[in-house]
Amino acid sequence: MELFGTAGIRGDARETVTPSLALRVGQAAAADARAQADEGTIEFVVARDGRETGQALVDAMASGLASAGADVVEIGQAPTPALAYASRGRYGVAITASHNPPEDNGIKLFADGVEYSGAAEARIEGRIAEGTEPTAWDGWGSHETAETLDDYRDAVVDYAAGFGADLDGLRIVVDCGNGMASLATPHVLRELGAEVVTLNGNVDGHFPGRGSKPTEETLGDCIRFLEEGEFDLGIAHDGDADRIVVLTGDGEVVHEDTVLAMLAEEYVAAAGSEDPTVVTTPNASARIDERVRAAGGRVERVALGYLHDGIADARESGADVAFAAEPWKHVHTRFGGWIDGVASAAVLARLVAEIPLSERREPIPERPYTKVSVPCADDAKVDAMARLAETLPERFPEAEVDDEYGVRLELPDASWVLVRPSGTEPYLRIYAESEDVETLSEAARTVVEDAISEAE
Repeated sequence: MELFGTAGIRGDARETVTPSLALRVGQAAAADARAQADEGTIEFVVARDGRETGQALVDAMASGLASAGADVVEIGQAPTPALAYASRGRYGVAITASHNPPEDNGIKLFADGVEYSGAAEARIEGRIAEGTEPTAWDGWGSHETAETLDDYRDAVVDYAAGFGADLDGLRIVVDCGNGMASLATPHVLRELGAEVVTLNGNVDGHFPGRGSKPTEETLGDCIRFLEEGEFDLGIAHDGDADRIVVLTGDGEVVHEDTVLAMLAEEYVAAAGSEDPTVVTTPNASARIDERVRAAGGRVERVALGYLHDGIADARESGADVAFAAEPWKHVHTRFGGWIDGVASAAVLARLVAEIPLSERREPIPERPYTKVSVPCADDAKVDAMARLAETLPERFPEAEVDDEYGVRLELPDASWVLVRPSGTEPYLRIYAESEDVETLSEAARTVVEDAISEAE
């Protein structure tokens, strides 16, 4: 697809995600929903993040939806997980570019609390290409506003209360990054009993406090604040609060796969079923497999950006999906079908209140990790990957091989390497984790460069 990537549509608001595009997406989404339902009222709930361009895009989206026969409920600024929560039993649109820079914006579509599948996005893109006309004048939808944020925050509090221990006395720093977490995470944690200090806690679409993507580089102020104070936990979010970064009380960024492993182990242990399954992506660490196996579950991997499709496929095969995640992004499947950084913050805080973060990390192996990008022309990627499906296993004959989503090799010592094509840039990506990660990644890179050379 040309419009939809792995997380909806994103791009510059003047060149790509324009009001004209929002209008057309709205018309296509409403027409598609009507076609799927055949009859009855079609309702879309629409929210936006704090970007300067958000309201104009909401207005255009609402016009497109209504003119194609859908009723529109506008809920204003809200975290993307709150919009997903509000879309249960109906459809939803989040106008957000998540962690992209302030000049960008984006569109994410939801149905019954779950992001559109790849097949549904392909239908929308097809309708946009063909063009969708407004429905008859007396068939246009209604438009109203509503407040749903309080319901969402209360639901997160109720859900998280089933894990760990009370937060009374727990001191937490939350860096909201001037994004949508400002409207949710501090409120939820305080309601659960924590003492919360908020950084960059006002909504500002210019993201003046730090970049909207929380990384070790952009979180310098948060890290220094934690280092200088006395806190138990640090939490940071991206622009729309679906991502989470976790920090120790003294300012160390906890590796995203360690966070994933902690949650996965907890959910599998609590599942109480015969086949508790964790759905994750090929670039996620083998430490997740180790902790899930220790808790009595198993791991299934799906293509990067397709967690929701993977959850659906696993459930169709009879698996009990206890948790699903890719690094930084978690789906709390017992709570809902969407990625939710606010729920992650609440659950993790209660787990840390029960057992300190240092003790929870202790059994999780944290091997050195690297990511390498090797130049590869787009038209050579398919041939190069086909060659690598043969040559990488030959180079590492002792490894277990999974070539469903790229080529992933897991070695007997739990080291692993993954090679996959970038979906947006002319590269093949190498991910590797090992006690001797440089040797492993260099060995893989040699094989990858040879395959690219032959393919080009």
